[in-house]
Amino acid sequence: MPWWLTVILVVVFAAVAFFLGITYRKKVSEREISSAEEEARRIINEAIKTGESKQREALLEAKESIHKERTEYEREVKERRSELQKQERRLQSKEENLDKKTDNIEKKSELLNKKISEADAIREEVKLIKRSELEMLEKLSGYTQEEAKEYLIQEIESEVTHEKAMKIKELEAKFKEEADEKAREYITLAIQRCAADHVAEATVSVVPLPNDEMKGRVIGREGRNIRAIETLTGVDLIIDDTPEAITLSSFDPYRREIARVALEKLITDGRIHPARIEETVEKARKEVEATVKAEGERATFETGVHGLNPELVKLLGRQKYRTSYGQNVLKHSIEVSHIAGLLAAELGVDVALAKRAGLLHDIGKSIDHEVEGSHVAIGVELARRYKENEQVVHAIEAHHGDVEPQTLIACIVQAADTISAARPGARRENIENYIKRLEKLEELTNSFPGVASSFAIQAGREIRIMVKPEEVGEDQMVLLARDIAKKIESDLEYPGQIKVNLLRETRAVEYAK
Repeated sequence: MPWWLTVILVVVFAAVAFFLGITYRKKVSEREISSAEEEARRIINEAIKTGESKQREALLEAKESIHKERTEYEREVKERRSELQKQERRLQSKEENLDKKTDNIEKKSELLNKKISEADAIREEVKLIKRSELEMLEKLSGYTQEEAKEYLIQEIESEVTHEKAMKIKELEAKFKEEADEKAREYITLAIQRCAADHVAEATVSVVPLPNDEMKGRVIGREGRNIRAIETLTGVDLIIDDTPEAITLSSFDPYRREIARVALEKLITDGRIHPARIEETVEKARKEVEATVKAEGERATFETGVHGLNPELVKLLGRQKYRTSYGQNVLKHSIEVSHIAGLLAAELGVDVALAKRAGLLHDIGKSIDHEVEGSHVAIGVELARRYKENEQVVHAIEAHHGDVEPQTLIACIVQAADTISAARPGARRENIENYIKRLEKLEELTNSFPGVASSFAIQAGREIRIMVKPEEVGEDQMVLLARDIAKKIESDLEYPGQIKVNLLRETRAVEYAK
């Protein structure tokens, strides 16, 4: 085969192959394009569907939100409309009430104006009647108005003068009676301050003499010795027919003790003259002062109260020679200190402070014969002067109720003072009054229904009551005890407190035959 034919065939085959390749690539490209278009259409369709779905969801959400907001708005509008309607009704009601009140005020105003006009008319009528009656009275009496006034004034003055004299006499009698009562009250208070129940026992001391001749030596020439003793000691010497004894009388037990010691020393010494008396009285005063200091220190040691001012210790010792209703004040103060300490320990309060306040609560009685004022006021002043604790000062001030107790210490001292003073045997009491008080207590409790018998025991501190079991039940006992206690509080006067103890006993008795 010739080469050119081969070349031609090769070229033809190459051209056919190229053409076929192009055709194939075109078909493949068309297929890819078609596939891509279909995929693009699918993606677009899906995107459209997705967008429509999202749009529908967004629309639904928007509709729901709008519906919810509209519902909330309508609810708020409804509530506001309801509130406005209520306010409108309230305002309308107020307006109606205001209109009614206005109408009533107008009616009342009209009625008042009418009454005022009527009253003015009646006043004018009364004036006319009064004028006519005055003219008639002047004609009948023969007096003018001024003359009648003068005559009546003279008559009233004479009557008033008589009544005034009678009233003055009545007032004088009344004031005199009240003055007598007040004087007796003041004298009684003074006696209570300066002496005990039994005055002869509390205001005098008896000094024994070796013989009756000593009385003359004590009196001295023209009474100079007895005058010297009385002048130096401030004590009255009573020398009477009592054999071998001289009586010393003074409201101040401290001065009386000095006089007693001095007189005993003079009698023992035998040298009795004014110079010796002056020397002996001074020695006796120092001796009593030493005793006072020792007694004060003993009291502080016994109660365990330390750190007191030395002057307070001396004043405390002076209470040894002071009594109140027959009770020794120093012993009473020591007792109050112990009781206050026990109460404070039970209540968890400062025991040392309570005992200190209890020991000093009556310190004013040491010098109440020398200083004006009550022993409470004097005690407060002394405690403040010697820099005592303010709680102690307040306890002294409040222990008789002069001021209201503000601290637990003050309440404890007040209670301890009452216990010490009111316990049986602490102070003298008329036995008849004591028995009458117990009888009245039993009589009062026996007056209650359901009480079989009652017994005052513990010196009147407890009333033991036996009740009838068939009339008083278990539940009624509490009410009955309360009623009896209230009745005792309202009807009786008593120191401290009274325990009401009810007992109910049921018995069944049978005999075996």
